[in-house]
Amino acid sequence: MPYAVDLFCGAGGCSEGLIQAGFHILFSSDISPMVEVTYRHRHEQLGLIQGKNTWFERSDIKELTGADIHKRISELKIFQNKEIPEIDLMIGGPSCQGFSRAGRRDKDDPRNILFGEYVRVINEIQPKYIVLENVEGFIDMQFNGYKGITGIEYPDGSVTPFILRSELNEIGYDTLEPKVLNAADYGVPQRRNRIIFMGYRKGITAPLYPEPTVTPENYLTLQDAIGDLITDTKIRKKKNPILSQYQIESKNGRTPDINGNPIPSPQKTLNTELSGIHDIVKERFSLFKQGESSSNLKKRIMEHGINISKKPALIKLCCENLHLTTEEVITLFKKGKASKEQIDVLLTKKNIRQRFSENQPSSTVVTIPDDYISPWEPRTFSVREMARCQSFDDSFEFLGKRTTGGLKRRVEVPQFTQVGNAVPPLLAKAIALEIIKVL
Repeated sequence: MPYAVDLFCGAGGCSEGLIQAGFHILFSSDISPMVEVTYRHRHEQLGLIQGKNTWFERSDIKELTGADIHKRISELKIFQNKEIPEIDLMIGGPSCQGFSRAGRRDKDDPRNILFGEYVRVINEIQPKYIVLENVEGFIDMQFNGYKGITGIEYPDGSVTPFILRSELNEIGYDTLEPKVLNAADYGVPQRRNRIIFMGYRKGITAPLYPEPTVTPENYLTLQDAIGDLITDTKIRKKKNPILSQYQIESKNGRTPDINGNPIPSPQKTLNTELSGIHDIVKERFSLFKQGESSSNLKKRIMEHGINISKKPALIKLCCENLHLTTEEVITLFKKGKASKEQIDVLLTKKNIRQRFSENQPSSTVVTIPDDYISPWEPRTFSVREMARCQSFDDSFEFLGKRTTGGLKRRVEVPQFTQVGNAVPPLLAKAIALEIIKVL
């Protein structure tokens, strides 16, 4: 059996894919206590028991050494009086917030140098194959005054891929040209581009990047993924009269336990709690057409008008803020006479809200999906719906706080963040299968 180490493992999306591909995860690590609860609970479900046949270490990567990892693996009960095996694959996704193009890119974010710590641990463990996953922004982030673990001082402006490949070469690894993979190409109902690095010890067979298994015209849609989770019974029966193949697989389970048996979903689907929404917000959500963003909705209202006569909460809000009567408010928006400022009262100034389309894959799942609207109902999504879009099995239970806010977002990793940060299991599986081929 091939053996793997999963660093920056998060809730375990990557581990799920590795297990589906046939790897046994001997060691995993993450810094978050909230992540640890979810990860270890899932592994217990799968028969991966702490100290017996696997080990999870809650640790800052800067404090984790190859000696620590070797020690924990050597102490596992399955290796008592046995030779400790080589690590076939080390995989990891160093924290990506500093690289992300979706947020504020910060060259001085200390998390940006975690890939260097990952290289250090690779050097100390010397696995046969390595994989690094990150956001697209990783590919063009520049560094000034970067000094590698071997002492090389890189010219100012050196980009991350150049540094990474150079460092790996110095410690005995060849690398493939980094490649952007879209999760939708591998059966994930989500458009999610990630940069993937693959490396291998010099002298052994080079792996390949996985070929897409799904063509764009056959991408799984949001309806394929979560149509059975529509809460309104009438809408659900109309839109999702029978389970899709993807829904069946999600319920039956794709990830096998230690005995090779997948774990089916419990009778009551997990992690389906929905956020409470005020009437004003619910009515705002109902104004969006499928696939429409806030900016597109505002443009539609200005050009064509909109009928809000059956939106009492919004009418009251506009009457109070615009000092108009009910009739005047309805007429103002219906005839397309509203100014930008008046439309901002109706919709707020936000331009990032979007109503997903039922016949398209999900947009990239993020850690705070407050502004994603269901195609069928005026609401945001549940943790389970987001997990389905990531290709997690329904038996995978996310634990801890469901969400968080304010400054706590900097340190806490609640359920929505656990889902949004994860590598889609089916993408991880596709990559892991390529390593299996060359082992």
